[in-house]
Amino acid sequence: MGLRISGAALALAALALASSPALAQTAAPAATAQPAPLLVPADFKVPTLVEGPGFKLVPLGPDLVKVDFDAYMSSIEHLQKTFSRSTSWPHPGITDADAMKDMEGEQARFQARKSFAYGVLTPDGKREMGSVYVSPSRAPGYDAMVRMWVTKADYDAGFDAQLYAWVQAWVAKEWPFARVAYPGRAIAWDEWDAKLAAAKAK
Repeated sequence: MGLRISGAALALAALALASSPALAQTAAPAATAQPAPLLVPADFKVPTLVEGPGFKLVPLGPDLVKVDFDAYMSSIEHLQKTFSRSTSWPHPGITDADAMKDMEGEQARFQARKSFAYGVLTPDGKREMGSVYVSPSRAPGYDAMVRMWVTKADYDAGFDAQLYAWVQAWVAKEWPFARVAYPGRAIAWDEWDAKLAAAKAK
C-alpha cells in the first residue's frame, strides 16, 4: 500500500523545520562581534612622554608598578574620599600580584588605544606623585573623560590644583577632543552622578 502525504502535512513539516532553534542556529551565520571604537583617530600620535613644570607624565605599565603601588598605598583614605569615592580602591589588601595585573591592564588598553593612563612622576622618575587617566566618557555628550589623583602629601603641598590646571591646558592643546568631562572638578560629583543615572535609564 503506497504512503500518501497530503500537501497540508508537508507544509506543517516544513514549518516545524524552519522554526527549530537548532536548525536556525545552524543555518544563520554567526554574528560577528564589533570591535570597541577607538578613543582617538588611528592617525593621532598619542603622547608617550610629556614633561611638565616639576614633573613628567609616563604611560602606566609594568615598569612603574613599584612607584605606582607606593603612591596610592601611601594615600588610601585620601584617594577613597577624593578619587574613587569607594573603599574598593585603593585598600590595604592589594597585593603585588594585584598591582602588576592592574599595570598590565593599563598598558594593554593604552596599546589598544582604548584609554590612556599616565603616572605623574618626579623629573628623576623615582617617585610617583599621582596619575592621569584619559578615557571614554561614561556620560553622553563628551568626547572623553579625564580624571586624576595625587598623593595626600602632594595634595597638601598644593600640587592637585597645579596638575589640574596643567592637564586642562595640555588636553585642550594636544588631544583631538572638542568636549572633555572632568568629573568631580569642572562637573560636580552630584551632577555627574545624575548624568550617569540618566544615561543608564535610557
